[in-house]
Amino acid sequence: MVTSDDLGNDDLAVTVADDDLVVRATIDREADRNALNQEVIGGLLDVFAYADGGDARVVVIRGAGGTFCAGGDVKSMASAVGQGSQAYREGFAGMKDLVSAAVDTAALTVAAVEGYCLAGGMGLAGACDVVIASDEATFGTPEVDIGIFPAQALVPIMRTVNEKQAFKYLFTGEHFDAETAHDIGFTTDVVPADEFDAELDDLLDDLVTPSSFMIEIGKESFYNQREMDFEEGLDYMREMVTLLAMSDDAEAGFNAFLTDSTPDWKGRPDDE
Repeated sequence: MVTSDDLGNDDLAVTVADDDLVVRATIDREADRNALNQEVIGGLLDVFAYADGGDARVVVIRGAGGTFCAGGDVKSMASAVGQGSQAYREGFAGMKDLVSAAVDTAALTVAAVEGYCLAGGMGLAGACDVVIASDEATFGTPEVDIGIFPAQALVPIMRTVNEKQAFKYLFTGEHFDAETAHDIGFTTDVVPADEFDAELDDLLDDLVTPSSFMIEIGKESFYNQREMDFEEGLDYMREMVTLLAMSDDAEAGFNAFLTDSTPDWKGRPDDE
């Protein structure tokens, strides 16, 4: 089990709120525009595992120095040249693990995007449940410039955006601004750069209000039902809401509603 003492490394700064409800992870590789290396990926995987093991409701990912993330570490990728296909498969495995964990973790994930959000960085943001962006942020998938396609980043991106509008950017590598990102459905909110931190804090205040168990089951249900046909989705969601209704948190919520009080959430069941 990952504890708070295990979180963070030289390339990823992590803080946990006093009430354990919010975990903030900051990629700290300013000289490399916060590119994703093994230390960053491993650190983020630990953060997601920590959220799963406790009652964290939100994980926030941002980049140091006003840049979110410029994608994968190209220098590291280039080291696989001439080493055969297995070297590339192993090198790209970290990105798969990262975007999968962002979706699968029990907490809500928030990408707090300032500056560049490119390539694998855009894939990471796309895998997050909520994307709040500065109006000065820049997006794009420039992998085409080195002869590869934004393959793994494409999977979370294309589950988020308008397909026809985004297709051009995937093949041209063209950068686009936050307004365009919002127009194609990539961002949740775009806020003024000079109000970014305040807007982020307001968002977090809203997101931590529901119970941890409701967030976990609600998030899991949301992503699972997308892959189902209509009737299957309805049957599945009936079972999931029944599971929630039988929980201690639902009992607390019903009682709070009937007594016009604030619910005392119990958190995720230990045997869940």
